[in-house]
Amino acid sequence: MHFKVELPNWVIEESEKLPEIMPTLESQMEAVIRFSRINFQKETGGPFAAGIFEKETGKRVVIGVNRVVPGNNSTAHAEIVTIGMAQAILETFDLGGPGMPNYRLVVNARPCAMCFGSIPWSGVRSLAFAAAGEEVEKITGFDEGPIHPQWQQELEARNIEVIENVMAVEAYEVFREFAASDSPIYNGRSGESS
Repeated sequence: MHFKVELPNWVIEESEKLPEIMPTLESQMEAVIRFSRINFQKETGGPFAAGIFEKETGKRVVIGVNRVVPGNNSTAHAEIVTIGMAQAILETFDLGGPGMPNYRLVVNARPCAMCFGSIPWSGVRSLAFAAAGEEVEKITGFDEGPIHPQWQQELEARNIEVIENVMAVEAYEVFREFAASDSPIYNGRSGESS
């Protein structure tokens, strides 16, 4: 028995067009937001994308996208997919291991409850995100789950830097496009509360 998560072919093709070094946080976020838009437009997943970059140099490791619906896998959120892909590429379960550069996770929206939990386990030393979770829920109808009220302090207590509202206006634009597209909104039990 097994399950696997694959990136759609367009992600590989679009990634090959990107520079290896993306030195600014804005250039990294711009690519992540663009991938989030393409992902739902091509019907290869939800409007979420994430990237792993070396924090100091901006060297790109991977940009991944949400694969929940096409993969029939509720855990295939963009952050989980991207962290897993980066760990496979770098051949390590710990992106903060000895002798490694500091890695940053760049996401087009604040991580949901599940993805928040994956961040300390991943080894990344920095999280940068665009859109706030509450606003994403209001715009799209996704249920991001109960996140710890002091989630930022919890990450910072583990020496994980948190940078918020990076290109948030552009990220919200994609979520509004998604909401107007009649694309599937995939909450557990189809959003029923009981």
